[in-house]
Amino acid sequence: MRRLRPLTLLVAAVLVAAIAPVGPAAAGTARRSAPDLAPFRGLGTWVDVYDYAPKFQSAPGVLPAVTPESVDDMARLGVRTLYLQAAQDDTRSEGTLVDRSLVGRILQRAHQRGVQVVAWYLPHFADVDRDLARIRALDTFRTHGQRFDGIALDIEWTSDVKDTARRNHALVDLSARARRLVTRVPLGAIVLEPVLIEDVNAAYWPGFPWRALRNSFDVWLPMSYWTNRTASSGWRDSARYTSENIRRIRAHLGRPDAPIHAAGGVADRTGPGDIQGFVAAARRAHALGWSLYDYVTTSSSAWTRLRRP
Repeated sequence: MRRLRPLTLLVAAVLVAAIAPVGPAAAGTARRSAPDLAPFRGLGTWVDVYDYAPKFQSAPGVLPAVTPESVDDMARLGVRTLYLQAAQDDTRSEGTLVDRSLVGRILQRAHQRGVQVVAWYLPHFADVDRDLARIRALDTFRTHGQRFDGIALDIEWTSDVKDTARRNHALVDLSARARRLVTRVPLGAIVLEPVLIEDVNAAYWPGFPWRALRNSFDVWLPMSYWTNRTASSGWRDSARYTSENIRRIRAHLGRPDAPIHAAGGVADRTGPGDIQGFVAAARRAHALGWSLYDYVTTSSSAWTRLRRP
């Protein structure tokens, strides 16, 4: 997910052991012919490695803003799903996961509080096997019998594979292999918003392979960041931007009813009208759910508007 952070190159351009399985992602649950998309429904919130992982802080000794106990606050605020960056291709990660013990505590805490967890990962596409190893780590991760309720790929990284044709080939290959691997929980695609890569910056990711990806994912999560647009562009309107991105994704996929979870943001650059328009547009488009990026930067007043029926 895109954010203006000094430690990331992305451009804006889960305390106790569970006694019984929790939710649709309990270990041993067989995949249904129509996947249960409950983890992507309703109000969500986002946490990335810079929010919770000690090794990813700006300096040694700096305390992360998010801890396992933060999930209590999320539940109180009405959050149904935590979107957690549990894997990161970075030397600061302990391996294929960012921090196995910490991720496990967050997952357990979330399930204890009735919050589902979708684990997400940002593939780099230069080494599909390397990316797939991290997706496999998310799929096989267990802590006290608990697993993630869903998995999503954050599809936006272009720095490692500059050639678009090669990157598209790697993306389609990785997505198909992830689809064969992830069979017990829904698989989501966090995608760049069509308006961005078609109207605003056509050079960002030209020829994005929508049709080639449509059978690989159960749900689509467009990063409709109207906060990155200017008023003069005509795309600063949250309702218009959200609606158009959802419409275009469904058109590109050739699926008018393609399941969508609308991701908007950036949270600390939104106003009351922005949030109202965003949620209204998501509802009108029959989106499964909606969320702002991210938890740390979402104001107290914003939560009231986000969970408003």
